[in-house]
Amino acid sequence: MSAERFLSLDIGEKRIGIAVSDPLGMIATPHSVLERRPGRRGIDEVIGKIAHLVDVLNITEIVLGLPLRTDGRTGERESEVHEFARLLGERIPARVVLIDERFTTSEATASLLHDNVTRARRKKLVDKVAAALILQQYLDRRRHQHK
Repeated sequence: MSAERFLSLDIGEKRIGIAVSDPLGMIATPHSVLERRPGRRGIDEVIGKIAHLVDVLNITEIVLGLPLRTDGRTGERESEVHEFARLLGERIPARVVLIDERFTTSEATASLLHDNVTRARRKKLVDKVAAALILQQYLDRRRHQHK
């Protein structure tokens, strides 16, 4: 397998969870959470921080969770994520991919509850754990398609 690193984003209204893969692109690990200020200036700041991570970690592909409704139809926030993906694509040389993120936040919360993580700590962790779930799902699909 070639050495490729992937980064995923769980884009929320106030926070963006980030996860990264190992150098072989097999295992997703929660990385960090970026606080997001409202408006274009806030988006520009966040994209600048993501661009720095992409450069430092040698990321080749960015995976964004696409917020679909439970029935699979597009949600209200889908256009916001598409716009964010467009802006990323303009500023960052890595390939940008969108994938269905349904249930990742609830799965992340359930996992943290199972591990008896306190409510305050869950709030700090859930976004990056959700990003790791999004990325692991993508990596698993990718690996199965390339067999």
